[in-house]
Amino acid sequence: MGKKVAIIQSNYIPWKGYFDIIRQVDEFMLFDEAQYTRRDWRNRNKIKTAGGLLWLTIPVQVKGKFHQRIDETLVTDRAWVDDHLKTLRHHYSKAPAFRDSFPLLEDLYRQVADETYLSRINYRLLRGVCDLLHIRTPITWSTDYQSVSGKTDRLISLCQQCGAEEYISGPGARAYMDEALFAQHNLRLTYMDYSGYPEYPQLYPPFEHAVSIVDVLLNTGAAAPAYIQRGDGDGDDYG
Repeated sequence: MGKKVAIIQSNYIPWKGYFDIIRQVDEFMLFDEAQYTRRDWRNRNKIKTAGGLLWLTIPVQVKGKFHQRIDETLVTDRAWVDDHLKTLRHHYSKAPAFRDSFPLLEDLYRQVADETYLSRINYRLLRGVCDLLHIRTPITWSTDYQSVSGKTDRLISLCQQCGAEEYISGPGARAYMDEALFAQHNLRLTYMDYSGYPEYPQLYPPFEHAVSIVDVLLNTGAAAPAYIQRGDGDGDDYG
């Protein structure tokens, strides 16, 4: 089998499907040279609470920075780490695996407390969570490679430079992806299927798939890797 690669913008503590993509490829590349978008997954994600879904958001500089890249985006308030940990502790203290998983997550958060760039925070949390999930896929940066203009051309060039034969994309890109161009360069294009993830013992029913990976970890602990792989059930298309 040829080398598989995925190229995606970094997300803050993303949902299980994001880690499923990382698990399935041989190299996972962060495309943080892309423009930062407000009210998106770059600096926020959702957790489950008794009162419904709640956003955890890293405060970042956006005023007057309409064209800044993700890897140029700065955090504005270092207190976010304490705030997020306090929120997680409050809402998940009764979760089945809280006692085992929360100290591990707290350690990851403390390690990024001094980071000033959003992209670096996301990278370090992604790498740390991958370790907890036993995912060993290398995580690299698109800026490690030479730049080429054009959206699809850039993706193809990155695949070629890293020696990939297959590119795995999120399903949302199907609407604008130039599939013929991939075929012309002998690159296999595969779209991720986010259906069929198994449910797990989750606080505050009904069950919700579209929440941060921390929900999986705090509810299932060491069993978490089994819940980021698709089964026979029904999941949600998210991300």
